[in-house]
Amino acid sequence: MFNLIQNEWLKIFKKSGTYVMVGLLLLIITIAGAFMKYQDTRASVPDNESWKKGLEMQNQSYQKELEESGDMMPAAVKVSYEESIAINEYRIENNLSPNQDYSGLSFVSDMSSLIDFVGLFVIIIAGGIVASEFNWGTIKLLLIRPIKREKILASKYITVLLFGGSLLGLLFLYSGLLGLILFGTADQPVPHLNYQDGMVTEQNLFLYLMKGYGLSSINMLMLATMAFMISAAFRSNSLAIGLSIFLMFAGGQITQLVAMKYEWAKFSLFANTNLLQYFEGTPMLPGMTLGFSIIMLIIYFILFQAIAFFVFKKRDVTA
Repeated sequence: MFNLIQNEWLKIFKKSGTYVMVGLLLLIITIAGAFMKYQDTRASVPDNESWKKGLEMQNQSYQKELEESGDMMPAAVKVSYEESIAINEYRIENNLSPNQDYSGLSFVSDMSSLIDFVGLFVIIIAGGIVASEFNWGTIKLLLIRPIKREKILASKYITVLLFGGSLLGLLFLYSGLLGLILFGTADQPVPHLNYQDGMVTEQNLFLYLMKGYGLSSINMLMLATMAFMISAAFRSNSLAIGLSIFLMFAGGQITQLVAMKYEWAKFSLFANTNLLQYFEGTPMLPGMTLGFSIIMLIIYFILFQAIAFFVFKKRDVTA
């Protein structure tokens, strides 16, 4: 198995496109760091003793909009305003000024938005790792070996996971190193204020980032698995990549629209990939729990893998 994985890894890095992906990721992080270095990265509240008054004025503005809009305000906007009000009140009560120095960890936190960008690259690899073998005719060279098809397919999937994990690690480490060089460390530990179920709690920023990276990568994992399944079942890298990328950007929005009218939307894959909704904010639909979403993700994962392995095992390569 190790030799098979090593072989697949070498295939990925023999393609010039792989180095373009890595280069683009590093370039975007570098440009973002340079831009933030020369911008005012502090909060909009005045950096003096009047910051409490500034937060109180923000809360009054948000509260007025909530009262005037009533039920006409979108649920997502309403939750966002309620969160801002609660966090502002917590800062005032606990004397936590929002005007903190921008640090390396703050930069890592901002760069976590690139996880979806990493997911795009992983989908491209997952969508082509099997289908390209059929398109090039090299699949026959693999199958004539005395190795079970299940091992061959498993090695390809494990390689996809390793590639995705490597890009995530690169994103975290490079943004951390660049952030440390450009912004240094904070003079005092700055906690992350988390809002959930109407309550505000303090969290260690580094631990919050680790949790955020882990939970945010679930969407990438599931979409990569789906792209891998389509690649193995239909032998079409364009279909696997195109459909997965479309669902990556539109799946969540479509599910939210369906959820406005139908409760069964909670069984959709994209209603459950965002596990952060159980730690920050509220679930998409009433009755959804962390355990429910984990079970749904496991079901979809097993389904994708079962289709991929069943079709690949039964596929006649001469057809």
